[in-house]
Amino acid sequence: MTHAADLAIRLRRAAFNRALEQADLAVIGPLLAPDAVLVTGTDSAVISGRKAQLLAWKREFAAAARTIYVRTPTLIEASRIEPIALEQGDWLGRNAASGELVAAGRYSAKWRETSGAWTIVAEIFVTME
Repeated sequence: MTHAADLAIRLRRAAFNRALEQADLAVIGPLLAPDAVLVTGTDSAVISGRKAQLLAWKREFAAAARTIYVRTPTLIEASRIEPIALEQGDWLGRNAASGELVAAGRYSAKWRETSGAWTIVAEIFVTME
């Protein structure tokens, strides 16, 4: 993995985390590929497409008992033959009001570089606690 790709993905993940905390859909949108797929951690619901994910986040941000999620990468590895990369790490969700841990687990994400920008193509979450 090139240092540049690793740094770019880590910076984009940090931007996504900040956007989740600040409920900023305008930042989240460009981080997702148009056909991005997300598999949720507990019930394995599939949220397919950028528009569907933004709608899901909009609902989450409006929830009375809002949860703030943070994803922390432990591994980023770029393909040597394609403009794609694997990110793996830990995630957690805390109640926005109390800070109490609601859920946590592991995740994997696939990123693709297009026109110089890395976007999330797929994410899968597994709830471990």
